[in-house]
Amino acid sequence: MPDLYAVFGNPIAHSKSPAIHASFAASTSQDMVYEARLAPLDGFAPAIAEFVAAGGKGANVTVPFKEDAFRLATRLSDRAARAGAVNTLAFADGEVFGDNTDGAGLVRDITLNLGYSLNGRRILLLGAGGASRGVIAPLLAEKPAALFIANRSAEKAVKLAEDFSDIAPVNGGSFADLAGKSFDLLINATSASLAGASLPLPPGLFAPGALAYDMMYGKGETPFLLQAREQGAARGADGLGMLVEQAAEAFFVWRAVRPQTAPVLADLRAKLAG
Repeated sequence: MPDLYAVFGNPIAHSKSPAIHASFAASTSQDMVYEARLAPLDGFAPAIAEFVAAGGKGANVTVPFKEDAFRLATRLSDRAARAGAVNTLAFADGEVFGDNTDGAGLVRDITLNLGYSLNGRRILLLGAGGASRGVIAPLLAEKPAALFIANRSAEKAVKLAEDFSDIAPVNGGSFADLAGKSFDLLINATSASLAGASLPLPPGLFAPGALAYDMMYGKGETPFLLQAREQGAARGADGLGMLVEQAAEAFFVWRAVRPQTAPVLADLRAKLAG
Protein backbone atom coordinates (compact mmCIF):
# COMPACT_ATOMS: atom_id res chain seq x y z
CA MET A 1 0.00 0.00 0.00
CA PRO A 2 1.35 3.45 -0.89
CA ASP A 3 1.79 5.88 1.99
CA LEU A 4 -1.19 8.22 2.36
CA TYR A 5 -1.01 12.02 2.48
CA ALA A 6 -3.59 14.77 2.01
CA VAL A 7 -4.31 18.47 2.15
CA PHE A 8 -7.14 19.64 4.42
CA GLY A 9 -9.04 22.87 3.88
CA ASN A 10 -12.45 24.44 3.39
CA PRO A 11 -12.87 25.11 0.49
CA ILE A 12 -10.39 22.68 -1.04
CA ALA A 13 -11.54 21.73 -4.56
CA HIS A 14 -9.33 24.44 -6.10
CA SER A 15 -6.15 23.12 -4.44
CA LYS A 16 -3.12 22.51 -6.64
CA SER A 17 -1.39 20.52 -3.89
CA PRO A 18 -2.43 17.03 -5.15
CA ALA A 19 -0.96 17.75 -8.60
CA ILE A 20 2.20 19.25 -7.08
CA HIS A 21 2.84 16.31 -4.75
CA ALA A 22 2.00 13.75 -7.43
CA SER A 23 4.73 15.33 -9.57
CA PHE A 24 7.17 15.34 -6.65
CA ALA A 25 6.43 11.67 -5.88
CA ALA A 26 6.89 10.61 -9.50
CA SER A 27 10.17 12.50 -9.92
CA THR A 28 11.66 11.12 -6.69
CA SER A 29 10.24 7.56 -6.96
CA GLN A 30 8.28 7.82 -3.71
CA ASP A 31 5.46 5.30 -3.20
CA MET A 32 2.71 7.59 -1.96
CA VAL A 33 -0.72 8.99 -2.79
CA TYR A 34 -1.91 12.50 -1.97
CA GLU A 35 -5.54 13.58 -1.74
CA ALA A 36 -7.53 16.79 -1.21
CA ARG A 37 -9.91 16.46 1.74
CA LEU A 38 -12.67 18.85 2.72
CA ALA A 39 -12.92 19.24 6.50
CA PRO A 40 -16.05 20.68 8.14
CA LEU A 41 -15.46 24.19 9.49
CA ASP A 42 -16.15 22.94 13.01
CA GLY A 43 -14.69 19.47 12.52
CA PHE A 44 -10.99 19.70 11.70
CA ALA A 45 -9.73 17.54 14.59
CA PRO A 46 -12.20 14.67 13.91
CA ALA A 47 -11.30 14.80 10.19
CA ILE A 48 -7.61 14.45 11.04
CA ALA A 49 -8.31 11.64 13.53
CA GLU A 50 -10.24 9.74 10.84
CA PHE A 51 -7.39 10.28 8.38
CA VAL A 52 -4.76 9.00 10.82
CA ALA A 53 -6.93 5.97 11.64
CA ALA A 54 -7.03 5.21 7.92
CA GLY A 55 -3.23 5.16 7.80
CA GLY A 56 -2.48 8.80 6.97
CA LYS A 57 1.21 9.63 7.35
CA GLY A 58 1.11 13.39 6.90
CA ALA A 59 -1.05 16.31 5.88
CA ASN A 60 -0.88 19.84 4.59
CA VAL A 61 -3.26 22.32 6.15
CA THR A 62 -4.67 25.37 4.43
CA VAL A 63 -7.31 28.03 5.14
CA PRO A 64 -8.97 28.18 7.61
CA PHE A 65 -7.34 25.44 9.71
CA LYS A 66 -3.71 26.49 10.31
CA GLU A 67 -4.38 27.60 13.88
CA ASP A 68 -6.48 24.48 14.55
CA ALA A 69 -3.51 22.41 13.36
CA PHE A 70 -1.23 24.38 15.68
CA ARG A 71 -3.43 23.46 18.65
CA LEU A 72 -3.69 19.83 17.53
CA ALA A 73 0.08 19.26 17.35
CA THR A 74 1.73 17.46 20.26
CA ARG A 75 5.18 18.67 19.14
CA LEU A 76 6.10 21.80 17.17
CA SER A 77 9.07 22.81 15.07
CA ASP A 78 10.72 26.07 16.11
CA ARG A 79 9.36 27.82 13.02
CA ALA A 80 5.80 26.62 13.70
CA ALA A 81 6.04 27.75 17.33
CA ARG A 82 7.20 31.17 16.11
CA ALA A 83 4.46 31.39 13.49
CA GLY A 84 1.66 30.35 15.83
CA ALA A 85 0.27 28.34 12.92
CA VAL A 86 0.89 24.97 11.28
CA ASN A 87 0.57 24.08 7.60
CA THR A 88 2.32 20.68 7.72
CA LEU A 89 1.52 17.74 9.99
CA ALA A 90 3.36 14.43 10.33
CA PHE A 91 1.91 11.45 12.21
CA ALA A 92 4.10 8.74 13.78
CA ASP A 93 4.11 6.70 16.98
CA GLY A 94 1.05 8.46 18.36
CA GLU A 95 2.70 11.87 17.94
CA VAL A 96 1.37 14.78 15.89
CA PHE A 97 4.31 16.86 14.69
CA GLY A 98 3.44 20.37 13.47
CA ASP A 99 5.61 22.43 11.16
CA ASN A 100 5.24 25.61 9.12
CA THR A 101 6.88 25.66 5.70
CA ASP A 102 5.36 28.93 4.41
CA GLY A 103 8.30 31.15 5.34
CA ALA A 104 10.86 28.73 3.96
CA GLY A 105 8.84 28.53 0.74
CA LEU A 106 8.70 32.31 0.40
CA VAL A 107 12.42 32.77 1.03
CA ARG A 108 13.41 29.97 -1.38
CA ASP A 109 11.20 31.41 -4.12
CA ILE A 110 12.63 34.91 -3.74
CA THR A 111 16.29 33.96 -3.28
CA LEU A 112 16.57 30.92 -5.58
CA ASN A 113 13.84 31.17 -8.22
CA LEU A 114 13.94 34.95 -8.53
CA GLY A 115 17.64 35.28 -7.74
CA TYR A 116 17.01 38.15 -5.35
CA SER A 117 19.22 38.31 -2.25
CA LEU A 118 17.47 39.48 0.92
CA ASN A 119 20.69 40.34 2.73
CA GLY A 120 20.91 44.06 3.45
CA ARG A 121 17.54 44.83 1.82
CA ARG A 122 14.85 47.09 3.21
CA ILE A 123 11.68 44.99 3.34
CA LEU A 124 8.08 46.13 3.69
CA LEU A 125 5.58 43.46 4.72
CA LEU A 126 1.96 44.45 4.03
CA GLY A 127 -0.58 42.91 6.42
CA ALA A 128 -0.37 41.75 10.03
CA GLY A 129 -2.38 38.51 9.90
CA GLY A 130 -1.36 34.86 9.91
CA ALA A 131 0.24 35.01 6.46
CA SER A 132 2.66 37.66 7.71
CA ARG A 133 3.36 35.99 11.03
CA GLY A 134 4.41 32.78 9.28
CA VAL A 135 7.17 34.42 7.24
CA ILE A 136 8.76 37.04 9.53
CA ALA A 137 11.34 34.83 11.26
CA PRO A 138 12.57 33.24 7.97
CA LEU A 139 12.85 36.71 6.41
CA LEU A 140 14.84 38.02 9.39
CA ALA A 141 17.17 35.01 9.17
CA GLU A 142 18.30 36.37 5.80
CA LYS A 143 19.71 39.48 7.55
CA PRO A 144 17.79 42.29 5.83
CA ALA A 145 18.74 45.88 6.65
CA ALA A 146 15.22 46.62 7.92
CA LEU A 147 11.76 45.09 8.16
CA PHE A 148 8.64 47.22 8.47
CA ILE A 149 5.15 45.75 8.90
CA ALA A 150 2.28 47.93 7.66
CA ASN A 151 -1.38 47.25 8.35
CA ARG A 152 -4.70 49.12 8.26
CA SER A 153 -4.71 48.71 12.05
CA ALA A 154 -1.39 50.18 13.20
CA GLU A 155 -1.83 48.64 16.65
CA LYS A 156 -1.87 45.12 15.20
CA ALA A 157 1.26 45.79 13.12
CA VAL A 158 3.13 47.25 16.11
CA LYS A 159 2.22 44.24 18.27
CA LEU A 160 3.37 41.80 15.58
CA ALA A 161 6.66 43.68 15.20
CA GLU A 162 7.22 43.48 18.95
CA ASP A 163 6.65 39.71 18.89
CA PHE A 164 9.73 39.27 16.68
CA SER A 165 11.95 42.08 17.97
CA ASP A 166 14.09 39.59 19.94
CA ILE A 167 15.47 38.32 16.60
CA ALA A 168 16.22 41.70 15.02
CA PRO A 169 14.76 45.22 15.06
CA VAL A 170 11.29 45.17 13.45
CA ASN A 171 9.00 48.19 13.14
CA GLY A 172 5.27 48.38 12.53
CA GLY A 173 2.63 50.96 11.78
CA SER A 174 -0.22 52.06 9.54
CA PHE A 175 -0.13 52.59 5.77
CA ALA A 176 -0.05 56.32 6.47
CA ASP A 177 3.16 55.82 8.48
CA LEU A 178 4.88 54.74 5.25
CA ALA A 179 4.94 58.28 3.85
CA GLY A 180 8.50 59.33 3.02
CA LYS A 181 9.90 55.79 3.28
CA SER A 182 11.21 53.58 0.46
CA PHE A 183 11.92 49.85 0.25
CA ASP A 184 13.79 47.34 -1.90
CA LEU A 185 11.21 44.57 -1.47
CA LEU A 186 7.46 44.92 -0.84
CA ILE A 187 5.58 41.74 0.07
CA ASN A 188 1.78 41.70 0.00
CA ALA A 189 0.49 39.30 2.67
CA THR A 190 -3.01 40.81 2.73
CA SER A 191 -6.06 39.32 0.99
CA ALA A 192 -6.58 42.50 -1.06
CA SER A 193 -5.73 40.78 -4.35
CA LEU A 194 -8.36 38.10 -3.69
CA ALA A 195 -10.94 40.86 -3.28
CA GLY A 196 -9.67 42.70 -6.36
CA ALA A 197 -8.83 45.69 -4.18
CA SER A 198 -5.87 48.04 -4.16
CA LEU A 199 -3.98 49.10 -1.03
CA PRO A 200 -3.64 52.69 0.26
CA LEU A 201 0.07 52.92 -0.53
CA PRO A 202 1.67 56.38 -0.52
CA PRO A 203 3.84 57.31 -3.53
CA GLY A 204 7.60 56.79 -3.53
CA LEU A 205 7.67 53.44 -1.71
CA PHE A 206 9.56 51.59 -4.43
CA ALA A 207 13.32 52.17 -4.39
CA PRO A 208 15.21 51.85 -7.70
CA GLY A 209 15.25 48.18 -8.74
CA ALA A 210 12.57 47.27 -6.16
CA LEU A 211 10.79 43.91 -6.27
CA ALA A 212 7.05 43.66 -5.58
CA TYR A 213 5.93 40.22 -4.38
CA ASP A 214 2.30 39.14 -3.95
CA MET A 215 1.64 35.97 -1.92
CA MET A 216 -1.55 35.58 -3.98
CA TYR A 217 -1.55 34.36 -7.56
CA GLY A 218 -3.99 34.03 -10.41
CA LYS A 219 -4.34 34.21 -14.14
CA GLY A 220 -2.42 37.31 -15.21
CA GLU A 221 -1.25 40.17 -13.02
CA THR A 222 -2.74 40.47 -9.53
CA PRO A 223 -4.24 43.83 -8.48
CA PHE A 224 -1.30 44.42 -6.13
CA LEU A 225 1.30 43.74 -8.84
CA LEU A 226 -0.53 46.05 -11.24
CA GLN A 227 -0.60 48.78 -8.58
CA ALA A 228 3.09 48.19 -7.81
CA ARG A 229 4.08 48.45 -11.47
CA GLU A 230 2.15 51.69 -11.81
CA GLN A 231 3.90 53.07 -8.71
CA GLY A 232 7.40 52.26 -9.96
CA ALA A 233 8.28 48.67 -9.03
CA ALA A 234 11.06 47.37 -11.29
CA ARG A 235 10.00 43.73 -10.95
CA GLY A 236 6.92 41.81 -9.88
CA ALA A 237 6.28 38.21 -8.84
CA ASP A 238 3.20 36.35 -7.63
CA GLY A 239 2.95 33.61 -5.00
CA LEU A 240 2.84 30.56 -7.27
CA GLY A 241 6.53 29.89 -6.63
CA MET A 242 5.96 30.17 -2.88
CA LEU A 243 3.17 27.59 -3.17
CA VAL A 244 5.45 25.10 -4.92
CA GLU A 245 8.43 25.76 -2.63
CA GLN A 246 6.46 25.40 0.61
CA ALA A 247 5.08 22.12 -0.79
CA ALA A 248 8.62 20.93 -1.53
CA GLU A 249 9.64 21.80 2.02
CA ALA A 250 6.68 19.78 3.39
CA PHE A 251 7.64 16.89 1.09
CA PHE A 252 11.16 17.02 2.55
CA VAL A 253 9.75 16.98 6.11
CA TRP A 254 7.78 13.82 5.31
CA ARG A 255 10.12 11.91 2.98
CA ALA A 256 13.61 13.34 3.70
CA VAL A 257 13.93 13.90 -0.06
CA ARG A 258 14.02 17.35 -1.67
CA PRO A 259 12.25 17.33 -5.05
CA GLN A 260 13.16 19.57 -7.98
CA THR A 261 10.67 22.43 -8.11
CA ALA A 262 11.47 24.15 -11.41
CA PRO A 263 9.65 21.65 -13.70
CA VAL A 264 6.54 21.66 -11.48
CA LEU A 265 6.46 25.45 -11.29
CA ALA A 266 6.90 25.76 -15.06
CA ASP A 267 4.03 23.31 -15.64
CA LEU A 268 1.70 25.16 -13.25
CA ARG A 269 2.63 28.49 -14.80
CA ALA A 270 1.83 27.19 -18.29
CA LYS A 271 -1.53 25.81 -17.17
CA LEU A 272 -2.40 29.07 -15.42
CA ALA A 273 -1.54 31.05 -18.55
CA GLY A 274 -3.60 28.70 -20.75
